[in-house]
Amino acid sequence: MESKSNRLPIVPLAERIRPTTLDEFQGQKNLVGSGSPIRKMIESDLLSSFILWGPPGTGKTTLAKIISEQTKSDFFKLNAVSSGVKDVRSVIESAKKNMNHNKKTILFLDEIHRFNKAQQDALLNSVESGEIILIGATTENPSFEVIPALRSRARVYVLEELSKDDLNSILNFALIKDEFLASLHITDIDRDFLFYVSGGDARGLLNILESAVTNEINEKEIRITKAVIENVIQRKNILYDKSGEEHYNVISAFIKSVRGSDPDAALYWMARMLEGGEDPLFIARRLVVLASEDIGNASPNALVLAEATFSAVHKIGMPEARIILSQCVTYLASSPKSNSSYFAIDEAIGDVKNKPLYNVPLHLRNAPTKLMKDLGYGKEYKYPHSFNKHFIEEEYFPKEMNSTQYYFPSENGQEKNIRDRLRELWKGKKKY
Repeated sequence: MESKSNRLPIVPLAERIRPTTLDEFQGQKNLVGSGSPIRKMIESDLLSSFILWGPPGTGKTTLAKIISEQTKSDFFKLNAVSSGVKDVRSVIESAKKNMNHNKKTILFLDEIHRFNKAQQDALLNSVESGEIILIGATTENPSFEVIPALRSRARVYVLEELSKDDLNSILNFALIKDEFLASLHITDIDRDFLFYVSGGDARGLLNILESAVTNEINEKEIRITKAVIENVIQRKNILYDKSGEEHYNVISAFIKSVRGSDPDAALYWMARMLEGGEDPLFIARRLVVLASEDIGNASPNALVLAEATFSAVHKIGMPEARIILSQCVTYLASSPKSNSSYFAIDEAIGDVKNKPLYNVPLHLRNAPTKLMKDLGYGKEYKYPHSFNKHFIEEEYFPKEMNSTQYYFPSENGQEKNIRDRLRELWKGKKKY
């Protein structure tokens, strides 16, 4: 008798059941539902370039292919990791020929954030002229990773992480549509755990499901239990729902450990996040904020190191990024702490929101024209560098706010030196 394993499909499940219409597509109703931007674009056959920004496995590639099929466009897919300017120019040449036959050309550029400036520049003219319709896909914020000139020519659509209902629909769709799965006697699936470990990634869900089925293929009844899934992914259950409560609990414990100057606990919670599949750039971003919010001028180098860490993690990626993150976390946790800058800006913003916006004093105003000078703009301004110690006691607030103070330097680390200097300069006028 032939073993079931001898007839396993060669094409991966995620590809076998990839939706071919918007009605089959699950999730992202704000983009593909009735009256939504992408649906309108397809129905009117008036395509324009855009960028899809969202987590892995949320349908970016599938959407691009559906749009191509529905609009009968010539479809090219490039991955920014393995493609370069030469590949882009080859697509552009094909697009020019297509234009002569009144046919649209879609270039789907996966991981567009990995294209450098020169590579992105190569797209500009063709996108602007309409020779190619660019659909970029990225998991990173386009504001930081895509050049402004290209962003101005392409709208950005945000894809949300798939919900439990979305994942359930995708699973049901796979069990019904895929001929191989439908031919099997699958009696039980631990759906909650499967959704949990897939982390909102549809492709991940389908890959785990397929591996689990393959693992149990010769059983009379196929039961995809938690134990089967854990065996397939070969990992202890340390994954955490990146959109659920545990995510916020762990990141909170991590931040509080750094703030509380416990590098060991901070490393533990960061390890939990990294092993749970958290984006290392998410952690790096939090460190940049924390460096100012909780350390500030007590150790100004903290912000410099945190920014360098974000840049290095972005360039290097995992697994080596863990070492860079570890250096930054241990430094930040071990540094003297101050939240004085954090409180200072919130106090200042509070005054701006809740008090009248007083006029800028004449002596502080710029006077680029003779009329402004005649009106007294800039008159009696004292240039600090002309005085001893490059300082002169002056009033820089509107008269209604004389001697207001927001910044109260702490006595920790280098901020004590800042406090002592300001106290000496202002001689009791402010409470440093």
